[in-house]
This record gives sequence, structure tokens and C-alpha cells, in this order.
Amino acid sequence: MNFKTTTLAAALLGMTALGAQAQDLRIALQSDADVLDPDQSRTFVGRIVYASLCDKLVDITPDLEIIPQLATDWAWSDDGTALTMQLREGVVFHDGTPFNADAVVRNIARSQNLEESRRKSELSSIINTEVLGEYEVRFDLSAPDATLLAQLADRSGMMMSPDAAEAAGAEFGLNPVCSGPFSFAERVAQDRIVLERFDDYWNADEIHFDSVTFLPIPDTTVRLANLQSGDIDILERLAATDLAQAEGDDGINVESAVSLGYQGITFNVNNGDRGDNPFGNDARLRQALSYAVDRDAINQVVFNGAFAPGNQPFAPTSPWYDDNHPIPERDVERARELLAEAGYPDGIELEVQVPNTTVPLQLMQVVQSMAAEAGIDISLTSKEFATLLADQSAGDYQASQIGWSGRVDPDGNIHQFVTSGGGINDSHFADPEIDRLLDEARASTDSEVRAESYDAARAILNEELPIVYLYHQTWIWALDDSIQGFTPYPDGMIRLEGVTMAE
Repeated sequence: MNFKTTTLAAALLGMTALGAQAQDLRIALQSDADVLDPDQSRTFVGRIVYASLCDKLVDITPDLEIIPQLATDWAWSDDGTALTMQLREGVVFHDGTPFNADAVVRNIARSQNLEESRRKSELSSIINTEVLGEYEVRFDLSAPDATLLAQLADRSGMMMSPDAAEAAGAEFGLNPVCSGPFSFAERVAQDRIVLERFDDYWNADEIHFDSVTFLPIPDTTVRLANLQSGDIDILERLAATDLAQAEGDDGINVESAVSLGYQGITFNVNNGDRGDNPFGNDARLRQALSYAVDRDAINQVVFNGAFAPGNQPFAPTSPWYDDNHPIPERDVERARELLAEAGYPDGIELEVQVPNTTVPLQLMQVVQSMAAEAGIDISLTSKEFATLLADQSAGDYQASQIGWSGRVDPDGNIHQFVTSGGGINDSHFADPEIDRLLDEARASTDSEVRAESYDAARAILNEELPIVYLYHQTWIWALDDSIQGFTPYPDGMIRLEGVTMAE
């Protein structure tokens, strides 16, 4: 009898332990990711998925220090034109292919040469990638590039199975194969992305979930309601207007971090036929819109004062912010003067496409009201975010409310958006002096020299305004109180190493 009781108890304990391991983490995203190919993608939520799917050569700490991930050590040559990396041994991709120096070479080549790649400008300084040993690789550069490590801490450094990537070509995103803690299981567009635990992950002891399901839920109120009902475990980008409600719920923990990015309005200056429009052709009209908006009021009305007004790709708290061009005060009279100078004394119409999620729509409704007082009649076209991005890339827009999640190095917030041929220059704005200044900033490791270049570029961009910056957000996460070990990062990513869920 004692034997049977003991055996039954042991069996029950075993079942309990097994059940404890079978945990699915459910994360609500503000929108659906675009293509799950690190070379082609550009969405912020896509990067959140990648944090669980695709390891990078290097990563960052919450204090923005570059640390090892797939590369364990690195060193620059004395002249700054070569970067040598030692690679982690014993790593395999989800298809069993070994990770080594050859895999790195093939990944960089794909990022630079795939026709659809958006990483070309990020890696343009690399002229050769050399295998020095099975786990040693060297990047030869055309000139010193202070931004390269930061690029390798993001999508440019995400390693894909070279065999799978070569076989799939531009269709890789349908079945992505990387080397992260979770492998791709399934995707239903606008419904879910499911990843499964990868048992052969090099850091598997730090991963405590059997699967992760990402659920796009655009409505902020619905996302919070799902968290409160227990249908999700983590909510990314809690709306500032919902902060008090979440903090007042004993079953919810709130975490936050000041972001590296910005939100604004991008104008189509020369991207296809639709770039031939009054706002695309005349910077005075773009200046008029900038003067028409009250950035402080936007922060208070839409975000309950939780965010920071902005007029540059860097927040006013950033060491890269140009104090010579502070956030402009609202000046409706000056906006009207600029309209008249441009030949529109009776006002003008502007179509702005906007993501079909709660916060962007609220933001643009406020901007719409402010602009109307200056004679700018804004019509809003609401689109699902992936559609908005596709239309923006194709030039099928006049203006677009869009932002950027931000990068560790300042180059990541500006170069690819305003240089000729920049990977995310959907405006198609082009200015040879901007190209020269921002390339110059990339080539120096001296922060003072770099700041001078950025400030000189700001003087030009402040007049041209291909992007009108509006604010800098604070990342706010809401988590079920069963989630333990979560660390907020200023890049807004959700890293699951060490994160657990209490029974």
C-alpha cells in the first residue's frame, strides 16, 4: 500500500513537473509583423519576434553597451578599417546547419546582394568578409565605420541558416530558419505567429517556455482587456492613457524604458508619380505644417504627458540632440505666411496615411485639428500597418504618419532615412551635402566630429523637412503578475532569457 501510494505520488509529481514545463507565452503586439526575413523586413513588431527567433552577432545591455551573442569577442585594426570577430562554438541553426565563419560570410553577402534587401546601406562600408578560421571572421571596410557594431546588434547582424536562405531566396520569410531560442512553427496573417522552443539552443538553460505566440491586437483598449482577462501574458506598448488603469490593477505589473526612437510625418518628396505634389515639391509647405502643430499639447492631450515632444531624430535628452534647433513653438500666423508664400493663401489639402491603430489615429486627429487652424486641410487614410509600409515603399502616398523604434548608434536614426539611396528613404529625399555630412559622421569614432556633422546636417534638414518629427515615446509594457524576470530595454525589444511564469 505504501509502495502504491508513493508510486502514485511520484507519478503525480512527474505530471505536475511536465505540466509546468508546457508553458505557452502569449504576447500581444500593436500590429502584425511584415515579412519575417531580417534582410527584407522593417517593422518594429517584427524585431520583437526576431528577439526570440534570430540571434545576432552582438546584442546590447539595458545601458546600451554592446555585448557578445553569437560573436564572443572582437577587435578593431589600428586604422579602424578591419573588424575581427571570434564566434561562438557549438551553435546550430534550427535546421541543424552549423553556425561558423562561413555562415557569417554568406549572411553578409545576402544582406548586401539580395535585390530585396533593406540592409545594403547599413553594411555598405564592408568591402570583404574573410574566413580566418572555422570560428573567426574578419570584416574589411572601405573606411572606418563607427556604426558597424551597432548595425550588427540589429537586423544586419541576425544570422539565418545560409542553406535555407539560399534555397528560399526572397521567399525566406515564409519559413524563416535562424538560430534563436525559438524556431518558427506557423503564421496566420493578422492573427498569430507561433514559435516553438529550440532544444539545441546554445543558451537553452535560460529559456523557460515551450512556445511563444505573438498576437497582433491593434486596439489598445482590447489589448489591455485581454491582459486583464488572462488571454495574454505580456502587452507591448501600453497606451499612456491606459497607464493609470494598468497600475491600479493588482494582477498587472508595469515596466517602462525611454525609447531611442521617434514618431513623425514622412513626406513623399520624389518617390514615384505621387511625389509630384505641392508638399513634396515645396519645403515651405512642410515647414508650415511643422509650425501649425503644438508638440507640447500633443504630448499632454494624446499621451497624458508621458512622452517627450520632439523635432529631431534624437530626443532632447540625447547627447546627439542639436540645441541650435530647439523644438519650435506653435506659430499659426507663420504657417499661414508660408502657405501664402508658396502660392496657397486660401489653404491647401494634404492626404496623410496613418496606421489603423488607436494611438496613431488619435495623434493624427489632433494634428488634423491644429493644421486646419492654419489652413491645411488634412484627410486621413487609415491602413493596416504592413499595407501602409508597402504603399510607402512603393511611393503610393503623399504623407505618412510613421516612426522609428531607434538605434543604439545615432546613425541608425538618420542616415538610411535621408541619404540618397538609403534603405528606408521612402521620401526619396536627396541632397549631396546631406550625403557627405552623414557619411562623414559614419567614418569617425570621435564623438565631437560626429556631432558637428549631425548638427550641420540638421541645419539643412530643418529647412527641407522631408520628415516632420513630433514626439519621442516611452516604451511601456504591461505584464501579468505571474511573469517574473522581465527586463525593460530602451530598444523596446522583449528578451526572454531568464523570464519565467509562475504556476
